Amino acid sequence: MGKLLSTKEVARHLGVNEKMVYALIAEKGLPASKVTGKWVFPQHLVDQWVEAHTINLPARAGAMPGVQGLLIIAGSNDPLLEQAIGLFNATHTDHLAVFGNLGSMGGIRSLKQELCHMATSHMLQENGSDYNFEIAGELMNPMPVVVNFCRRRQGLIVAKGNPRKIKATSDLGQSGLRMVNRRLGTGTRQLLDRELQQAGVNGAQIQGYYDEVQRHMDVGLAVLSGKADAGPGIQPVAEVLGLEFIPWRWERYDLMIHKERFFDQTIQLFLGLLHETAFHRMAAGFKGYDTTISGKMIFAHPRAKSENNSTLQSEEAQ
Repeated sequence: MGKLLSTKEVARHLGVNEKMVYALIAEKGLPASKVTGKWVFPQHLVDQWVEAHTINLPARAGAMPGVQGLLIIAGSNDPLLEQAIGLFNATHTDHLAVFGNLGSMGGIRSLKQELCHMATSHMLQENGSDYNFEIAGELMNPMPVVVNFCRRRQGLIVAKGNPRKIKATSDLGQSGLRMVNRRLGTGTRQLLDRELQQAGVNGAQIQGYYDEVQRHMDVGLAVLSGKADAGPGIQPVAEVLGLEFIPWRWERYDLMIHKERFFDQTIQLFLGLLHETAFHRMAAGFKGYDTTISGKMIFAHPRAKSENNSTLQSEEAQ
């Protein structure tokens, strides 16, 4: 185990007062654990948390070359995206698409720094009503083009038969339960922390909260193998592995592209696949995907809050 900081030490480390440290734990998910009634902070996790919340990243001095047959995608992972990349490479043999699994924040940072041509993200905005525009606006100028890849159902993946009788996020606080988690900077971790806060559950006190894995499938495999009782993830993974699923919400999983690269041939060929029957058939093979708006450009709307809230409520009733 790495170095543990006290509340006073982490306050000094972050350059804030001790009262602010408690606020960061409760409101922003600052990694912390209670030991014999006192908060302790793993320094390496605190440093990761700071990095994941960094917004004013410098642009790279030399711009990445345009898309010339090689399409680099980075960000949040998804099983359907993996299949779409495979379909693209099989269909367009003179082009190559590759993916870097960096989480939503990592993908947006990579796009900002000209390390990829396309970023994938599902970062929920502060008001809980829209996705991606808020964080992209903080990190990037000008705003990238946002195109929907799909909509996915997020929630808790639990063991077959749900032996722990988990019905809601609040049940993660039950004694003896062990969970598995996603990394800081991923949209899934962001949503979990939001759900825990709303349920009044301190994630740091759940066994396994800091046991982080790279992909949605890794969460499912941890539950399937019995290493964890539950973990945050998407419904398609639960369906494929024969596990149970406790839904939270439908989310928008988007692609972000620099405006000056949007019409590059390789990017347009990839986006074109999202309108093809083969892509929609792949998605239909999983429960928990919706491709109704796949391939469509998405715009931030001033009335998004009220409109999206009513949409989410109606979707959850389905």
